[in-house]
Parts: sequence; structure tokens; C-alpha cells
Amino acid sequence: MDIASLRAQHPDHWKKACAIRTLTLDAVAAANSGHSGMPMGMADVATVLYEKHLNFDASQPDWPNRDRFILSAGHGSMLIYSLLHLTGDAEFPIEQLKNFRQWGGKTAGHPENFLAKAIETTTGPLGQGIAMAVGFAIAEESLRARWGAKIIDHHTYVIAGDGCLMEGVSQEAIGLAGRHELSRLIVMWDNNGITIDGKVSLSDRTDQIARFAASGWDTFECDGHDPADIDRALTEAKASAKPAFIACKTHIALGSSAQDTSKGHGALTDAKLIADTKAAYGWDYPAFEIPQDVQSAWKAIGSRGAETRKEWEARFAALSDSKKQLFQRQFACEAPAKLAAVIRAMKKQAVETAPKVATRRASEMVLEVVNPVMTETLGGSADLTGSNNTKTADLGVFDPINRKGRYVYYGIREHGMAAAMNGIALHGGLRPYGGTFMCFTDYARPAMRLSALMHAPVVYVMTHDSIGLGEDGPTHQPVEHLAISRATPNTMVFRPADLVETAEAWEIALSSKATPSVMALSRQNLMPVRKTHTSKNLSAQGAYVLEDATAKRQVILIATGSEVEIAVKAREALEAEGIGTRVVSMPCMELFAQQDEAYRRKVLPAGPVRIGIEAAVRLGGWDRWLLGERGREGKEAFIGMTGFGASAPAERLYAEFGITVEATVAKAKALLG
Repeated sequence: MDIASLRAQHPDHWKKACAIRTLTLDAVAAANSGHSGMPMGMADVATVLYEKHLNFDASQPDWPNRDRFILSAGHGSMLIYSLLHLTGDAEFPIEQLKNFRQWGGKTAGHPENFLAKAIETTTGPLGQGIAMAVGFAIAEESLRARWGAKIIDHHTYVIAGDGCLMEGVSQEAIGLAGRHELSRLIVMWDNNGITIDGKVSLSDRTDQIARFAASGWDTFECDGHDPADIDRALTEAKASAKPAFIACKTHIALGSSAQDTSKGHGALTDAKLIADTKAAYGWDYPAFEIPQDVQSAWKAIGSRGAETRKEWEARFAALSDSKKQLFQRQFACEAPAKLAAVIRAMKKQAVETAPKVATRRASEMVLEVVNPVMTETLGGSADLTGSNNTKTADLGVFDPINRKGRYVYYGIREHGMAAAMNGIALHGGLRPYGGTFMCFTDYARPAMRLSALMHAPVVYVMTHDSIGLGEDGPTHQPVEHLAISRATPNTMVFRPADLVETAEAWEIALSSKATPSVMALSRQNLMPVRKTHTSKNLSAQGAYVLEDATAKRQVILIATGSEVEIAVKAREALEAEGIGTRVVSMPCMELFAQQDEAYRRKVLPAGPVRIGIEAAVRLGGWDRWLLGERGREGKEAFIGMTGFGASAPAERLYAEFGITVEATVAKAKALLG
């Protein structure tokens, strides 16, 4: 690569791009940690993107109709931090770059969406960014159909590396994007041929251009260091009627002695290497110093979109008051006032009619009344629509013909679905939910973890939540998955016992602004356990006294979901023998843990023996409620699973694994001595 000719042919561009490169070198050196090579290699592409194509306003980085930029190769985070500083984002003064990867900074090791307005999404786990970008593009298409191009009309741009494209979720994502012809999605591939271990050829020989073309994308190529060629490729990609893939041929760690080597991927901190690289760039300035002419040029780029934003604000102001209020409510992630009313009405009807239904069907019944009043919901399933019960009659199907459709057929892509829903939620204006079997949270897990980390209020409808699914056997019977979900910070795991609790769980999930929810729902029909109507959402307390002891209280049975009815029947048997028994339904452990101590003491007082009942392993947070919170060792027990399930009808499985009324009664008596 002839650096001198690049400098000579495009001097103004070269200086702007080198500002990114040198800030990267300085920040990584100051932190003695980070990844230098990708920002150095993709600086030219990023400069052209920001200068000539990206529609943004650095003074208001979160205005609704901005273009979205997603750095899928999140290890190269200094690329985006440099861009935000240079374009004048107030959250990224030079002090932030000097504090790269340090405590309290916005410049974390990988981009974190919750630290700054201009960072669209958390990236770092490779493949997640490109997969979430598909969700951003779905959201744009859906909202443009609803609001018109005067209000919603923008692109989603992605920079992805070889690692992003090797991860399996990328194929799930690009297949989905190609099917839905997401023409506002443009992926720029940092085609540098290098991974941490060495050349890409060590582990892969995929023809990425052919792969994207086969998935329904238009493909383009460019010299990733020639600004004119980059501009040409981006212009052609924007004109495409399909999602667009641009293979940008680049050199990792451009201009350094580590160029085109695996060393260039990581932290370049050697003082001589940095000095020699800056000399090759023709950059003779102290660390973190940007010459005034370059800084001014970048600030002009940052303010370029201000007029476009103001024009959009004028168009938005021309909307009726009701439309403006609806738009603002939906983008603020606020539930409609009608939500509480329809949930209350459904709960009242459920108590009066007492339907015996599976909670997956109960969930569908709730969605049937919620979706018409909460029009921002966007449902879906990973090829299990009829089993997850996630599609209601009023939604219509989202596809290239009907962008107003509110149901997405994600196909057998649990991971891709979860990642896309993250993108939809982070885009704003929509509330995504999607379903699969609870066991397949394993496939969706990396994206579910990011939902929690990013504060994205996605709703995961996970049906067939236990051995109760029956004959499909242990491959499909989740036993550890509740524990995994409950162990994830900032996640609400709901396991409702009947229609009333299911309605309450949905109300909480759809009212959340910053916490994802996992709905663990049964395949088998369950008897109703809530027999008295109350307007109060009892599930919001996490756990509550469902039925109390009439005789002197000696036993507390704590259960979730399908096992609550076992607890209720066991209580009847114990009470018949004069053993006072309280039943506590615990639909959401996380919410119960958030209650004040006085309430928790009231629900779980010291003294009685305690038995937890759940058709899963004990690890799912149970010890706190059985041994902690004033419980007593030796006076507690757990009735559930200790291993995997088996293939048989549900009733036989519960009997064989000892999750029964009889086993509960016997255990209670044994604990009482």
C-alpha cells in the first residue's frame, strides 16, 4: 500500500481519516489496551460515510429520523469514539478519549448503547451488530409504512468484519434481511483478510459476496482506501432495491509495521511503532491533538445534518396533536393508558369464567385484547407460530408486500430473531415480542443477554416450559433454562399459573421501559388458581399469598406456573389433616426480590417449613426463598428436577419424577417430623 500516493491524491480526505487513526493510536496507547487495527483500516470508509452519506446531527444525535450507524465489529470501538469526538458530539470531549477503557468513561472497551445517545447499540460479541441491524431495518420499514416517508425515511449502515460474518447468527440475519428486501440496510465489510489467529484462510474460505447474493442481497466492491471508489459504492448501494453488501478491500493497521498481520488486530502500544506510523501518515502533532483545519472540517460534517433535522421537525410539527402524542408515546416506550383497563377487564372475566387453559393459550388470549390497543407491538415466532400462540387475527403479516403487517415469520432462527428484536426495540417506536420453545433459549441466549445489558424491553414468549410438554422428550424439555434466565441481571422471568397471572405478566412486560421479559408458558392445560378478582396487579409484587392456612400455619408451599395447582391441591390435603398450610404463588422471583423487607417477611414469615415446587432444577434462585429470608436448614425441601426429562405423556412424567400432590404432602409431613 503506497501511503504517499494516498496522501498526495486526496490530501483533505487523508487528514480527516488520519485524525481517526491517530486518535485510535493515542487512546489505545494511553489505555495500554484495545484494538487499533480495524479503526486504522476502516478510517477511510468511515470518513466517506460520515462526510457524504450518513444523515445525522451531532448536536442532537438521537432525533428519530436519523440514519443509524452500527459498528458490528465492536472491538474497533475507537472508530466510533473518534468519529463522535471529531464531529462535535458533546458527550465525547477529548477527555473521554483519554479515558478510553477506564472506570466511569463513556468510551468503554466495546460500544455500550446506554452510555451515550449516539451509540445505537451495544456490540462486541461478533455477529450481534449485523443481526441487530436487521431489526433496525425492519423497524424503519414498518414505521415508514405507518407514518409515511415524510416522518420516517432513513438508512441503517453497518461496519462488519470477518468475525461478524463467520458467526452463525450472521447467516440467520442476512437470510431474514434478504427475504424481506430491506433496501435501507447497507453493510460495509472490512475485508482485510486477518483474524486474531492469522490469515482468514486458516479457518475459512467462504466467498462472502456470493453468499450474500445467494441470500437475496445486492453486492458491491470497492477499494476501502480510495475515497472516490468508496463514495461510488455507497451511492450505488443506496439506490439498490435490496439490502446491500459492500466488500471494502482494506489493510488492517494501515501504515504501521503491523499492517496486514494478526498483530495489527490488537493493541499497538509500542512507542516506536506509533511514532513511525504517524511519520508515515505525515502527522506531526502531539498525542490527542487535532490541527484546527482538520477539526473544523470534521465539525462541519457534524453540523451538516442540522438543517435536515429542522426540516423534519417542521414536518412533524404539522401533524395533528393526536398523531404527535401517539408518536412521542411510542418512541418514549410508554404503554397506552388503555392497557391497564383491558388487562383489568380480562382478569375480571377470567375469574368469572374460570377457563382451564395452557398458559401459552392464555398468552394468546391476552394478546388478542392487547394488540388492538397497543398498536406498536410487532409479534413473531421462530417457526412455531401455532405452538407459541403469538399471532392474533388483527396483526397481518410483515413482508415486502405488506409493510404495515405486525407479525414477522422469523423462520428457524432463534438467535437471529432475538437479535432482530433487540434492534427493533432499540430503534424506537415499536414493541417487539417473539416466541420459541423454552428449551431453545439456548439458541437465543447471546442476544437475550444483550437485551438485558442494553436495557431493551424485548418480550420473549417461551412456551413448552417444562417436562409438561411430554412426548417430545428430554431434548425439548427445559430443566435448567429458568435458572439461566433468572441468573441474568436485569431480566424479569415470569412463570404464570393461569390466565389471570398471564395477563398481569404481560401488563408488566409491556409497561417496562428498560428490562426484557421471559414468559415461561405451559403446553398443558392448567386449572385456574386466582378465584377472586382484584384490580391490583399481584404479580407485580413477584410473589403473593394465594391461599392461606386456616389451621395453625406450619407449612409454606412456594410454587410457580404449572406447579401452583399442585401446591393448591397439596394444601387441601394437608389442611384436611389439620396441618395449616399457606400457598405462595411466585410468578416472578426478580420482582419479589425488589419488594421491601416488610412485604417479603409478610409473605414468607419465619417458622413454618418451606417447600418449593417447580418442574425444573433447584438452581433457579430457590435457595434464597427456602434457606434465606429466615428459612431454616433442614426445614426446607425442593420438589422438582435433578436431571433431564424423558419421553412420555406429561402426567406420567410428573408421577415418575415425583412432582405430585402426594410427594408434596409426604415431604411436608417428613419435615414436620
